[in-house]
Amino acid sequence: MRPSPFPRRGLLSALAAAVWLTPAPAAELPGTKPLTADGDLAAKMVAGMHAYLDRALAENAAKLWDRSRTFPKGDAERAKEIDARRAWLRKVLGAADQRLPPRMEYAGGPDEPSVVFDAPTYTVSAVRWAALPGIDGEGLLFEPKGKAAANVVAVPDPAWTPEVFAGVHPGGKRMTAEEENGRLAKGLGVLPVLQIPRRLAENGCRVVVPVLIDRNDDLSANPKLGRATNQTHREFVHRMAYEMGRTLLGYEVQKVLAAADWLAAKDEAPLAVWGVSEGGLVALLAAQCEPRFKYAVLSGYFANFYEVWKGPLYHNVWDLYTGPSHALVGHLLTDTVMIRHDVHPVGILEPVERPGRKGAAPGGVPGPYPGKSHTYPVGGGDAEARRGHEALVKAAEEKPEPERLFWRVALDSAKDKLAAATAPVDARKTFDPAARHKRQFDQLVAHVQKLWRDSEFVRKEFWKKADATSPEAWEKSCDGYRDYFHTEVIGKLPEPTIPLNPRSRQVYDEKTWTGHEVMLDVYPDVYAYGILLMPKDLKPGEKRPVVVCQHGLEGTPRSTIDPEKRVVYNEFSRKLVELGYIVYAPQNPYYGENEFRQLNRKANPLKLSLFSFIIRQHQRTLDWLETLPNVDPKRIAFYGLSYGGKTAMRVPAVEKRYCLSICSGDFNEWVGKIVSVDLDRGYMWTREYEMYEFDLGHTFNYAEMAYLIAPRPFMVERGHDDGVGTDEMVAYEYAKVRYLYANRLKLPARTAIEFFPGGHQVNAKGTFAFLKQHLGFPK
Repeated sequence: MRPSPFPRRGLLSALAAAVWLTPAPAAELPGTKPLTADGDLAAKMVAGMHAYLDRALAENAAKLWDRSRTFPKGDAERAKEIDARRAWLRKVLGAADQRLPPRMEYAGGPDEPSVVFDAPTYTVSAVRWAALPGIDGEGLLFEPKGKAAANVVAVPDPAWTPEVFAGVHPGGKRMTAEEENGRLAKGLGVLPVLQIPRRLAENGCRVVVPVLIDRNDDLSANPKLGRATNQTHREFVHRMAYEMGRTLLGYEVQKVLAAADWLAAKDEAPLAVWGVSEGGLVALLAAQCEPRFKYAVLSGYFANFYEVWKGPLYHNVWDLYTGPSHALVGHLLTDTVMIRHDVHPVGILEPVERPGRKGAAPGGVPGPYPGKSHTYPVGGGDAEARRGHEALVKAAEEKPEPERLFWRVALDSAKDKLAAATAPVDARKTFDPAARHKRQFDQLVAHVQKLWRDSEFVRKEFWKKADATSPEAWEKSCDGYRDYFHTEVIGKLPEPTIPLNPRSRQVYDEKTWTGHEVMLDVYPDVYAYGILLMPKDLKPGEKRPVVVCQHGLEGTPRSTIDPEKRVVYNEFSRKLVELGYIVYAPQNPYYGENEFRQLNRKANPLKLSLFSFIIRQHQRTLDWLETLPNVDPKRIAFYGLSYGGKTAMRVPAVEKRYCLSICSGDFNEWVGKIVSVDLDRGYMWTREYEMYEFDLGHTFNYAEMAYLIAPRPFMVERGHDDGVGTDEMVAYEYAKVRYLYANRLKLPARTAIEFFPGGHQVNAKGTFAFLKQHLGFPK
């Protein structure tokens, strides 16, 4: 039971009723204070949510280190806790799928030999290895000709191919110094100090170097649809994967771990992972997920992940901050992690729109960009740092021989053998790394598309405990699903505890009705705001139904009330109040383009979302509406268009006090619209990067959200020419809803769909009849 925001509620309601029925000249509603806030209240609402999240991020960061030390003292209990935290990390990364048995094979053919270079002490080969069904890792294998000093997965920055990372000269010939410097200037090469795979191989290590998905965007397109975007390949894969409970980082971690599986099966040499720049992020996450890694070395990467929302979208990880995070690396690694500041992180440029390509999410990482990297020796810095480095070098020389060789490289010891080595030359004279990269990209896209196509069966399994033997049994059995939806998918904010503090002022005075702006407190800096329309013919003691009319993207409450040059909302709030309904038009915070979209970026790592706020705003609004003397609290209906239709699917699914819901201009095979690369009107091609909800695809499509509304009445309003979807998609998804209501619950009259000639707009015909039927008004 939710606590009442009103102390002594019955007395207060009686007093409010007495005041309400007394004519008052004041501009504010009876029982409210004057509303004095001015300016753009929608923009200020979004700013208040940013302030709330900024505080939450700061508080979470302050608590993190204390939380990182709260481990059980006993060895068994500690191990159990660490295993649980690793499982959590694998889950939020989407890296929990069972990997295939270890298998490494040479990759080549008659025109492209698999042997890339044969050095006196090691061989370099092109390889691929099994990771997941339909997904391979590809890259290079450095195989020592003697006993391996260590088995290492070396992860490059995504801007570098494995060959560039290893310092392999392309095209079958050795480059001149001038040519090599020219490649460095263009970002097509790396300095010898960063040629980690080659350095490790020269010192006796076995090394696997995987391909990472790069930051170009040429493959982020569907030529058959004539669709293309400036989303980097990394964002493109991440978007679709996120909806299916996966992430790009999770996929790359799985490839690293699959390589580690193979390396661990080779011999007992210590297992290590070494990542450079953004490859260091992948290495760090892999090391936290896998206890077999004895060492992890991070070069040019150890970011402040409490500003992850400023970076590229593919760094977004649901629930990253509320569980064990990057600061817990010391607890999740089994032996040693070394952070090298020998290179600035490779900068990630903000995406730039150009003709035919747009829609990428904002976000980048400041720093030198490819071709402009700066390196610093690990032993540099002040005298104390140099002494510390010298002590580590001395300690490394006391380690057993195999490990000693690995640490000579990690510590930039003078005994590192690279200086005397000859740079490898690629024997594959016609090798094109772009074709290999495209295979890797296409595999990930195909894997996610299959997850989507199979997701209906996963959702059926997820929903198998729902009991449709009666409407009452259904509603009761859905309570657990409702809580899961709110907590795990939307993200649950704490119950508001501050007083509502209602404020109002009159903004409409029409012939048959009045309108007042209303503001209610939700949290410090966070408020609910809207416009209440009241018929003038209300009688003392009369109870009427309320219709909450929700605007769409970038709209305001007035969008649903005022006349339009082009019909979209069709003045549906005005028409309903003129029919005698009490109408409330709330302001939702999807306003201000990237200003509101960045709310999701800040919220997701806290296991929250934009709709976490929207749900609490609506609950506070209902708390207040229920106190109004002419409101029938049993007959409060919801009707939303477009983004308001998204609200119509999510808020009434959680908040059962909405007695019915009408979704206009949004109902869809939603997961397909979010994920599909073969749909011309899908979100893969648009700027609305905030639409993606982690693992929604395996739990709640729009049919399942409607299941949470059932057995309350539910209706869909669909214009044939509405570009948000196709009639076929809408009808397919709605058929599942109809089957539940009509066949399983035996309540066919409680659901309806209206197809009408028109586009993205409120039709206000079948829906008005639906309201009259189920609200019993007007009589």
